[in-house]
Amino acid sequence: MPCAVGIDLAGSPKRPTGYCAAWDEPIRCEAGVVYQDEEIIDVVARFSPDVVAIDAPLTLPRGRKSLDRRERAHFRECDLELRRRGIRFFPITLGPMRSLTRRGIMLRSLLVDRGFNVIEVYPGGAQDVLGLPRKHRDMRGLLAGLRRMGFGCLGREASGDEADAATCALVGLLYLRNNYEALGDAEEGVIIMPRKTARL
Repeated sequence: MPCAVGIDLAGSPKRPTGYCAAWDEPIRCEAGVVYQDEEIIDVVARFSPDVVAIDAPLTLPRGRKSLDRRERAHFRECDLELRRRGIRFFPITLGPMRSLTRRGIMLRSLLVDRGFNVIEVYPGGAQDVLGLPRKHRDMRGLLAGLRRMGFGCLGREASGDEADAATCALVGLLYLRNNYEALGDAEEGVIIMPRKTARL
């Protein structure tokens, strides 16, 4: 049975990282939070998914060599495509996003070295496309919408980290069904997004 693990990555191991493992046909899921990089890798290894969908920038803009030096490149083509579509996001070189980007790139490398298929996703943008509210606007509405889509593991007390991780897993399942769009340049990095008509 196809499996996707969604990771709502925090920029620091001191803050909770949400995870959600989801299996297709019929959908069943398990969600929770972890903190350390080793815990994230252990969670992924435990479920042995077909795809790991991570909410974090996993590449740098073309021409940019480092997050620590001031350089002109701040946006990837996938970021610019989000902007063209009116989807709001934080630039990867902005303040706290730097630590998230650094951790995302490192985690992707560790998971790929272990043989996992890793994709970059953006749950806020996916929620916009699928007609779900973002967590800061209507957390109860987001959880209710995800439950309607089959994510019954998300109770009323589920955290925003778990809800976004479930959205990541949802996009991962759509990716496995080939019901997605890849925004950006494959050589620079892409963001996987659901099609507007996508439903599970």
